[in-house]
Amino acid sequence: MAIIEARGLTKRFDGLMAVDHIDLDVEEGEIFGFLGPNGAGKTTTIKMLTTLLKPSEGEAKVCGYDVVKQPDLVRRSIGVVFQEPALDDQLTGRENLDFHARLYGLNRREREERIEEVLELVGLADRADELVKNYSGGMRRRLEIARGFIHHPRILFLDEPTLGLDVQTRRAIWNYIMKLNKKEGITIFLTTHYLEEADKLSDRVAIIDNGKILAVDSPRKLKDMIGSDVITLRCSEPNRLKNILESISWVRDVKHHGEELSIYVEIGETKIPKIIKIAEENGIRISSITLREPTLEDVYLNFTGKTIREEAKPTIRRPPPRFRRWR
Repeated sequence: MAIIEARGLTKRFDGLMAVDHIDLDVEEGEIFGFLGPNGAGKTTTIKMLTTLLKPSEGEAKVCGYDVVKQPDLVRRSIGVVFQEPALDDQLTGRENLDFHARLYGLNRREREERIEEVLELVGLADRADELVKNYSGGMRRRLEIARGFIHHPRILFLDEPTLGLDVQTRRAIWNYIMKLNKKEGITIFLTTHYLEEADKLSDRVAIIDNGKILAVDSPRKLKDMIGSDVITLRCSEPNRLKNILESISWVRDVKHHGEELSIYVEIGETKIPKIIKIAEENGIRISSITLREPTLEDVYLNFTGKTIREEAKPTIRRPPPRFRRWR
């Protein structure tokens, strides 16, 4: 059963096509990954699905409610954690959660019980009464995730939930997200430009680039589209070697990106000696060569001709808003 449906969803900004007639179906209870580089249209899509932006064209329903005609009903059914931090660091973790729960109309008993539940779920029960200004970046992100589902939403939107965090903290956040999905049964719509994150967390992944969805399927099936091993090499004349290899019958595809060639072949370990021999016969020096199974990076490269790292740009994070302390 689709809990999110979009047909022809489009957003333009002064002539710029940010999201280009996309179709989406997200099933209830799944973790749905939205994978693409910065500027691909991920955040704009989330803002339309969460009623913060009106589509230029198309339509979308979230939990059965139209995002344009029934925005209040959509908002009551969802939780959102955006890229920009929005905690009050002059309040404690518990006070931040209590403030948010009040906005959603939870009574005192409901608030107290739910706050304890979510603090335990994200591993912050022992730090709940400390000021947020003393929290680490990972703790703040966990608190924001807890706040996003404190009111029992049916869908939790997470926009780049681990952006800027170190690898160890990022993986800890992944564990909390999977635990949340399993224990609470919440559908999670996750945007990311981290390939490993999309692969690790998502039941299904949509690859988006330049506002268009290029493919949607499980990570395993997307990688199976490549259908071959990947030989990655660096050499003295990549363009010339690419042209030579493309004419060989057992080479399925060759992609040139940055200083590397990615060569897609069957039974890659038997093809490496042949590629080295071909390079030597043509006076091309190979400086490094590796063999691996396909990844989501290869899927992205296959559809766009670029790696997601090549398209990534630094993101400027704005400071959180300040609120007056309440008692």
